[in-house]
Amino acid sequence: MGRIEELCAYLDKCRTLADVGCDHGYCTEFALDRGICERAVIADISAKSLSKAQKLLAPYIEEGRVKSVCCDGLEGIDADVDEVLIAGMGGEEIIKILSSAFIPEKFVFQPMKNAPLLRRYLIERGCAIVRDDIIEDGKYYFVIKGERTGKMAEYSEVELEFGRDSLKNPIFASYAATELEKKQTYLGGCCEGAECSSLKRQIALLKEALGA
Repeated sequence: MGRIEELCAYLDKCRTLADVGCDHGYCTEFALDRGICERAVIADISAKSLSKAQKLLAPYIEEGRVKSVCCDGLEGIDADVDEVLIAGMGGEEIIKILSSAFIPEKFVFQPMKNAPLLRRYLIERGCAIVRDDIIEDGKYYFVIKGERTGKMAEYSEVELEFGRDSLKNPIFASYAATELEKKQTYLGGCCEGAECSSLKRQIALLKEALGA
């Protein structure tokens, strides 16, 4: 299974999906082709990227099933859209998008970095993380699926760092072992200071997650 297929497996079947930062539009195409959504809104801050998605999804646009919006984040998206997908951006960038607009009723986020910051942001705002997993397609990616409101058990520090479901996923051990080796190598050439303290904390959490 490729990254697009794995990512779209986290989407709920819905009437309207918004693909924010859609880039080439592959996720929207997959969701429409598989009947995951009836309609879609594709959005990107880059008109050039959006034009690629428009070309790919031209038949759906002609049918009136896809609307394209050139905008920054969620600024051009209706707040009552059924589900929002944001993939391929950093966690801090996703937080900035949500802070300047709204937290969707249902969402699937795939942060390229700073996933712990995004998890903390969502939890502190009363969101329910429904599934918090890891996928692999040449690289490892965290996927956070959730809802704007709902109850959930408190996250531990390790779960906040790596995702509750990730820790149960068989591929997590490979991810954690790779990250541990990299961070221990970085630590060997690190001077004392904030960066060194951060690396030591991450190494400790990785060892805890691995049960080492």
